[in-house]
Amino acid sequence: MMKTIEKINLSETTKQINVNHTNFVLDNANDHCVRIAVFKGEYQWHHHPDSDEIFMVIEGQLLIDLENDVTLEVNPNEIVKIPAGVLHRTRSNVRTVNLCFEREEAETVFLEKESDR
Repeated sequence: MMKTIEKINLSETTKQINVNHTNFVLDNANDHCVRIAVFKGEYQWHHHPDSDEIFMVIEGQLLIDLENDVTLEVNPNEIVKIPAGVLHRTRSNVRTVNLCFEREEAETVFLEKESDR
């Protein structure tokens, strides 16, 4: 019996999204998932103690702030991996669409206040 195989068009999936932030799972493979995020603005400081996280920008520019006051600029067709346990915050000054690859059950630990970083 052949399993169902589907294609997903990223442009079609995101073109009607006009909220400041949305993030949802596109698909799963084994115990990992591919999430898509469409946003403009700033996300909270956090880390994933049990999972690396890979970001791939499709549209816009993703800024990833690290706790050592370094900011990574990730542009379309670029990827960056944030290792498990590394404190980070994503943000964008323009509408940005990015894919995120991580363990589906990855734990997310948020900082209670920014001065904790």
